[in-house]
Amino acid sequence: MARTTASGEGRKATIKDVARLAGVSPSAVTIAVHDKPGVSSKTKERILQAARDLGWSPNQAAQSLSGRAVHTVGLAIARPARMLGLEPFYMEFISGIESVLSRHSCSLLLRLVEPEEEIEVQRGWWQGNRINGSLLVDLRVDDPRIPVLSEIGLPAVAVGHPSLAGPFTSVWTDDAAATAEAVQYLAALGHRRIARVSGPAELGHSAIRTKAFTETAEQLGVTARTVVADFSADQGSRACRTLLLSPERPTAIVFDNDLMAVTALGVIAEFGLSVPHDLSVLAWDDSQLCQLTRPTLSAMQHDIFSFGADVTETLFDVMAHREAVSHAAQVPSLVPRGSTAPPPASTR
Repeated sequence: MARTTASGEGRKATIKDVARLAGVSPSAVTIAVHDKPGVSSKTKERILQAARDLGWSPNQAAQSLSGRAVHTVGLAIARPARMLGLEPFYMEFISGIESVLSRHSCSLLLRLVEPEEEIEVQRGWWQGNRINGSLLVDLRVDDPRIPVLSEIGLPAVAVGHPSLAGPFTSVWTDDAAATAEAVQYLAALGHRRIARVSGPAELGHSAIRTKAFTETAEQLGVTARTVVADFSADQGSRACRTLLLSPERPTAIVFDNDLMAVTALGVIAEFGLSVPHDLSVLAWDDSQLCQLTRPTLSAMQHDIFSFGADVTETLFDVMAHREAVSHAAQVPSLVPRGSTAPPPASTR
């Protein structure tokens, strides 16, 4: 049965009723029930007493009033929902996260966002007492999230290189070393024109890979070209067509994810070319997709499930105020399969 409000109405009390009874603003009520700084201890007690008198305990405020802690980790991903469902990386990564959360009886709060929305989403989660900490993914060069979220005290682990993570503890894969290995492998096969289809240029790991790709190619005397895409099948196809229509067509292409590489096989067939006899293809992020194609795709392999688990264990150290050390995960390793071979003799 609903409590009677201060105005005598037989309806469920609201935050405005609590504010009116306590003689404060609704925002002060929010601050008090979530135990955030901004009101005096005397005012806070008056607000909490008003909430108890009115039986007001909606959503997360109920947990604050009863003394129960939130057991939730946040993850915001800037991807369209349809594309996320097609991208094996995040499916494996989230599975790794969940493997740790389940052991801790915690939940994952997942939200798909536009890049410009995430700061407010994370701020609302943390200041609204909806999460205990968060995982920050797809770090950008000069990422605007870093200074804002560190200033509000959000416990978080940045999934990316320390140069991108600011004051946050970070866990990352060595993109530079893996990219160099891919170029060295293709050059050793005899390729002298190697192209790459990258993810968005503003992503930190894209920038790291681009730098390593260009520098390694220069050291080996190989011609290198990078075309920017967005990890989607559609843009991966367009980027592949652009490369195949160029006057100096590459003899090998490295794709920054498996989805773009798989889609490119169809584009290459449209041009009447054969993989690997006319063109070699190498994918980043080995997955089941890479092993289901014909020919099977050579790929950079790393244990994404374990990576997600490692990142999450590190976040629990951060949230528990234990020593959490930034560290690199296992370096991706090259798995040669049927999509790479020496280039045609006429191009050597």
